[in-house]
Amino acid sequence: MFPLGTVLFPHMVLPLHVFEPRYRALLEDVLAAPEREIGVVLIARGQEVGGGDRRTDVGTVARVIRTEELDGGRALVIAIGTRRLQVERWLADDPYPRAEVADRIDTHDHRAVQGVATATVPRLRRVLALQADLGQDAVEPTFDVAEDPEVACWQAAILSPLNPHDAQRVLTIDACAERLRLLDDLLAGIEETLQLERDLEGP
Repeated sequence: MFPLGTVLFPHMVLPLHVFEPRYRALLEDVLAAPEREIGVVLIARGQEVGGGDRRTDVGTVARVIRTEELDGGRALVIAIGTRRLQVERWLADDPYPRAEVADRIDTHDHRAVQGVATATVPRLRRVLALQADLGQDAVEPTFDVAEDPEVACWQAAILSPLNPHDAQRVLTIDACAERLRLLDDLLAGIEETLQLERDLEGP
């Protein structure tokens, strides 16, 4: 398990800098396994370094697709989220964080395609355009999403400027349609805040 201060969604690319001895040991074991998978969960409270943190029980399985050795005993790891996981029991952090996990089952609802096309994606484009207008780092609002509703749902979540708490709320929801409704509500709040900031800046 790799607890982080950020949320990993399925289909999302995750770059990691591995330098702690315990995570170097984890990486060695992961690369020796045919699946090359790690579990990624959000640190709800505490620190990424040194343990003593409180971790969420819903996370994402990530498959390591590339590694590169760096100076100073560090390694660059590129992984990609594949599916959600449910932590059933945390084990001792010996020699690194470990847990017994199961796949978190998605509820498939292809009606979510309409939600992606008619509400969430246009709102997300407006949010990203507002961020750009305000000089904030943002994805270009001209993105496209996949035809597959499940993939499109996660793509919208990945591109959304969510804080870790809200991103975890999105990750935890099992049905794509419900996930999109929450995402749209969160984006509506972000859009309102950004619009106010732009209005205060004036012409």
